[in-house]
Amino acid sequence: MKLLTAAQSRELDRLSQEKYGVASYSLMTNAGEAVARVATEKSRARISEGALIVAGKGNNGGDGMVAARKLRQDGVKVRAILLAKASTLKGDAARAHNDFIAAGGDVTEVETEAALADAMRRRPGIVIDAIFGTGLNAEVSGLPRAAIEKINSLKTPAVAIDIASGVNSDTGAVMGAAIDAALTVTFGFAKYGHVSYPGAQQCGELKVEQVGFAPQAIDEIAPKGLFIEAKDAREWMKPRADNSHKGMYGHVMVIAGSRGKAGAALLSSRGALRAGAGLVTAAIPNCVADIVASGQAELMTEAIVDRDGHFEGHAAASTLASLIKPMSSIVVGPGIGVSDGTMELIAWLIDEGVASDRPMLIDADGLNILAQIGPDKLKHAKGPVVLTPHPGEMSRLLGISTKEVNADRISAAKKLAEITGAVALLKGSRSVIAAPTGEVYINSTGNPGMSTPGMGDALSGMTGAFLGQKMDPLTALAFGVFVHAYAADRVAQRYGRVGYIVGDMLDELPRAIDPLVH
Repeated sequence: MKLLTAAQSRELDRLSQEKYGVASYSLMTNAGEAVARVATEKSRARISEGALIVAGKGNNGGDGMVAARKLRQDGVKVRAILLAKASTLKGDAARAHNDFIAAGGDVTEVETEAALADAMRRRPGIVIDAIFGTGLNAEVSGLPRAAIEKINSLKTPAVAIDIASGVNSDTGAVMGAAIDAALTVTFGFAKYGHVSYPGAQQCGELKVEQVGFAPQAIDEIAPKGLFIEAKDAREWMKPRADNSHKGMYGHVMVIAGSRGKAGAALLSSRGALRAGAGLVTAAIPNCVADIVASGQAELMTEAIVDRDGHFEGHAAASTLASLIKPMSSIVVGPGIGVSDGTMELIAWLIDEGVASDRPMLIDADGLNILAQIGPDKLKHAKGPVVLTPHPGEMSRLLGISTKEVNADRISAAKKLAEITGAVALLKGSRSVIAAPTGEVYINSTGNPGMSTPGMGDALSGMTGAFLGQKMDPLTALAFGVFVHAYAADRVAQRYGRVGYIVGDMLDELPRAIDPLVH
C-alpha cells in the first residue's frame, strides 16, 4: 500500500485542481459521500440510532458536512456540531455547510466547552470526526481538544475523516490528544501516520477511497512510501528453479561474536541459512570458535586471531582480506563488542572490505562502533551498505536522545540514510526502512513476542542472505524485515505472543517464506 506525506497530499490536491482542472468541490463531495457510504456499510446497526458529525472550520469539516448531508438524504437521523461560527467558514467548507443547511440539516455552532457539553448530551449511534485533517502540526488545545476528549468519553464508535483528529499524519504521533477511531476513511492514498504507532492504534480500521484525483497529478507526485504487505513480498522473491544448486544462492560471511557472545554469531548465521543462503561462513574470534563450530553442523567457520576475547584489529583484517574475496555479502557486528581491535576492524571493512559488487550489513556492536568513528565515513564505502539499528543504536548514530528518535521514527531513519548513503532500518513496532534515494517503507508484520534476545541477530543474517541472493539493498532489507516478523506472527499464532524464542522463529522461517514464493 503506497503512502503519502501531508505535503504530498496537499500537492496532489493542488495539482489535480490547478493544473488538471478537477473541481475542488467535486473532490470534497466525493470524499464526504465516501465517508457516508463506508460508515453505513461498516456500522449499519449503529448508524440507525443516529449520527453525530463534529466538524472543525477547515476542509475536513467541509467533508463532514457533505457526509452529514448524504446520510440525511439516506434517511439517517443526523446532527452536526460546528466548533466555530458559521460566518468564519471559507471556500468549499462554507459551501458544504450551506448545502447541508439547505437540505434541511441541523448545525449547532459551539464556541465554549459548556456549549459543547450541552450539544453532546445525547449519545448518538456513531460519531463522525471531522475536526482536523492531515495538516495538523501543533499540539491540540482548547475547544478542539475538549471535543476530542468528549467524543472518546462517549464510548461510541467513531469514524475519522482522513485521519483521526490529533494524529500527526507524517509521524503517527499523538499531538496532545487524539480521537480513538474505530474506522478511518482516507482519500487517494494512506498516510504515514495511519500505519505508524501510536497513530495506527488511534485510526482503527483503515479504508482508502478514490475520490477523483487526476492520474497525471499522481504520476507527478510519484509516491515513494510503502506499507509493506504480503503482496509486496511476493513480488520480491521468485520461486527457485528445479535445477538449482547452492552456488546460485550466494555465500554469506558473518563476522560476529566475542567471549560470552558466541550465541550472536550462531543466531546470525542460522538466520542466513534459514533464509536460503547457498553457503554461510562464520568468521569468529578464536576464543569462541569451538562453540560456534559445534553449534550448527551446516555452518562453515573461520577462527580469527583475537585479543582479550575480541577480534584483534589489524591481524583480523589481514586474515579476512583473502577470505572475503569470494563472498557474496558480509554481515558484521552481532556480539563483537566495542574494543580497539573491533574499531580497527570496522574501519578497515568500510575502507577496504566492501567491493562495488559486495554489499555489507552492519548491526549491533558494529553500529555502536560506527557511531564512535563517525557514520558519515560510510559515504566513502566502495559498495552498498545496510544499517539495522534499534532506537538506542540510532540515538548514538545520530547524536540525539532515544526519546527524540522515537518521537519521529521516520525522520530518524531518513536522516541516517542521508548522512551515510546507506539503506537504513529503525527497528521496533512498525519498523521503518529508509533509502538514500528517498523511499521510506513501513513494515506491517510483527507482534510483542519479538521482544526477546537474538531477534536482531537473526534478522541481520537473514538480510545478509537476501543480499547474497542478489536482491538490491532496499529490497533485501524490506523482504528480510517483513518475513522475519511474518514468521514470528506465525509462531505467535501457535504458541501465544509471550515466551517464544528466536529459535522458534528461525524454525518457522522456511514455512513462512514458502507461500510468498508460490
